[in-house]
Amino acid sequence: MKLRDRVVIGFCLSLVLVTVLFVVDLQNENDRRLRAAVDVDADAPLGVGLHGRSRPDVPNVWDAAESPTLTPAFEYRSRPQPPPPRRPSAPQPYVPASNDYYRTPVADPYADDRFDDLTELLSVPQFVPHHGKVVDWTVVTDVIVDDTSVDGTISNEYIAEYLESGSRPNMTELTIFHTRISKREMYPENDTYVPSILKKMSSLPIVSVAQKEGGTQIKLVIEYLNGDKALMKPMRFSRDQQTLPNHFYFTDYERHNAEIAAFHLDRILGFRRAMPVSGRLVNITSELMAQVTASDLLKTFFVSPDKNMCFHGQCSYYCDTSHAVCGNPDTLEGSFAAYLPSQEVLERKTWRHPWRRSYHKRKKARWEIDPNYCEVIRNVPPYRTGRRLLDIMDLSVFDFLMGNMDRHHYETFTLFGNDSFPIHLDHGRAFGKAFHDELSILAPVIQCCHIRRITLEKLLRFHNGKKLSEHMRESMADDPLSPILWEPHLVALDRRVGFVLQKIRECMLVNAESNEETENEYIPRKKQPMNISSTELNDLQLEGKTTGSKRLKIE
Repeated sequence: MKLRDRVVIGFCLSLVLVTVLFVVDLQNENDRRLRAAVDVDADAPLGVGLHGRSRPDVPNVWDAAESPTLTPAFEYRSRPQPPPPRRPSAPQPYVPASNDYYRTPVADPYADDRFDDLTELLSVPQFVPHHGKVVDWTVVTDVIVDDTSVDGTISNEYIAEYLESGSRPNMTELTIFHTRISKREMYPENDTYVPSILKKMSSLPIVSVAQKEGGTQIKLVIEYLNGDKALMKPMRFSRDQQTLPNHFYFTDYERHNAEIAAFHLDRILGFRRAMPVSGRLVNITSELMAQVTASDLLKTFFVSPDKNMCFHGQCSYYCDTSHAVCGNPDTLEGSFAAYLPSQEVLERKTWRHPWRRSYHKRKKARWEIDPNYCEVIRNVPPYRTGRRLLDIMDLSVFDFLMGNMDRHHYETFTLFGNDSFPIHLDHGRAFGKAFHDELSILAPVIQCCHIRRITLEKLLRFHNGKKLSEHMRESMADDPLSPILWEPHLVALDRRVGFVLQKIRECMLVNAESNEETENEYIPRKKQPMNISSTELNDLQLEGKTTGSKRLKIE
């Protein structure tokens, strides 16, 4: 063997030996660091081990400074591990962070105020019933309006009285529920069909999935094995995700849990004007994608880089790959709202909400700049007579309690004419801000200074007795996706009840001052001239006969 070959072989062997020694030394060094991290003294700075490097699987100093649950006496071996959540999206216990301006708890200014003045007013029999409805709102000056009959009841009519007599074959509980809809409410108090419908929507096999046409965000039409249908809104983010401060109400995501909570709130308030809504945990692959027949929807399903099953559908906003709805890996939460009767069975009308927002980045709606706007509404059918104006007051209280600014239209059943109640639909943008109370939602109550007596009585009971949040917790506890609301939203419900009562008190004070000026003489409200264009009048009146007949314009 030549000398050159021996030199090359020797060099290669030396290089291999040095590499082996270097690897062994690194392994020993890692072992020493691990032992030092485990056996380090408890008084050492949190998150710091040998050579100033972070201990394995231990938060660093910056994480510890922002986490109120960590303590300095931290031991790696015996560190308590929090129990895993029941679901990946289940909310964790809320701990206020003083350094987070966006989640700073809001004080309740009326927590210690029992509103005895309002309670005393209700105890005095001074309210004259309007026999079920107000004849002419242009002359009503009372703040608290009692629209019950003389005997304290409310006349009612049911759809079944107008339908063919006798039961039809293959009637499901939902179709029976439809026949029990009345002029005043969607279902009677303590209805036995509601719990059964909720249970079936959360458990029956799904046989068909389609995308609902229209709307700004994706919604799925679900058909069950028994032929019933439900509208599904999928989960997009966790319950503690709030509306971003710089986002308008019309650019916010819709929340599936808001739909569920709105149904329970509507029932607890005694309105019962919303269809039953239940939560459900579905498998995107086997329960949704496998039941899709439309190719346009089917081609939007895909697997994300994180190996999660996703889809985005096709809609005006948030229906692309960057705004997809994803499972974990293919498990997804969703709200399932029972379908209303079809238009062939029970026709509906769509109305523009009189206090609708402008849905424009810069423009304001007329009610935001006209102090006498309510006087205009009093002169416009269907608000001039009947129960509709009080129903709008109820709706504004309902929306304010859950922070819903997205009330642009509402629907009624044509069968009952102008006496039909407004259907409480589409609450996906509610419960978006737990630490902000948007008083502009109460504009109908503040500007008109009217409230239904039974509504005021309920609010006072919630404020002085068992809290509204306690009723909500009990009502939502049986939902498959419980807990439904993040705890700060429940706290906000109780706080907002006080705000509504305070606005009623202010209306009562203004009304009392007005009466003193007239020496307690009754002077009818001066009718305002119809300072409204024909276009605005048409907007306030009927807009269409079917749901989604007009697309909402957002600028």
